[in-house]
Amino acid sequence: MLLEPITKRRAHFSFSGEPVGQEKLLQIIEAATLAPSGMNNQPWRYFYAIHGSSGFETLLDCLNEGNRRYANKAGALILSAAQTKYFYQDKEFVNSHAWHDTGLANSLLMIQATAMGIKTHPMGGFDTEKATKAANLGPDTEPVVMIAAGYPGNEAELPADLLRKQTAQRYRKPLEEVVRQL
Repeated sequence: MLLEPITKRRAHFSFSGEPVGQEKLLQIIEAATLAPSGMNNQPWRYFYAIHGSSGFETLLDCLNEGNRRYANKAGALILSAAQTKYFYQDKEFVNSHAWHDTGLANSLLMIQATAMGIKTHPMGGFDTEKATKAANLGPDTEPVVMIAAGYPGNEAELPADLLRKQTAQRYRKPLEEVVRQL
């Protein structure tokens, strides 16, 4: 049942440092490419680096210190970006929904990773200018989030504050708080 990997997905802090292989990363990213998008524009772009590579260190350097504390042991880092302009019938348009569509793709990416036993943690705390330079993004492509992905590590090695976050009961607002019939 699809609901199972959706309910199991949560931001993870404890990673083993074991690299996630390219084949698995491409499977995870392929799931993202199946997301819906306005006019089927598919504005998402992904840049990944496997633990132990120079690219990994480059992406890790883009993260703020708080995220580096745990992402340094991820098996891979993934930068998601949104292409904010597109062409249709030889005319250029601004895609005002590019971030939304990229968010949908990121969700599918993380759900697929969960189904494969790979933990993820989406991170907004990073230097977008550094990430833009690292991925050589053009002027019409914006970094959205970085995602740490990897195999579970030893929770006992986490600092106390991160251990509390990882082992805390997952909280979601009640349905009646977030939905209303009109």
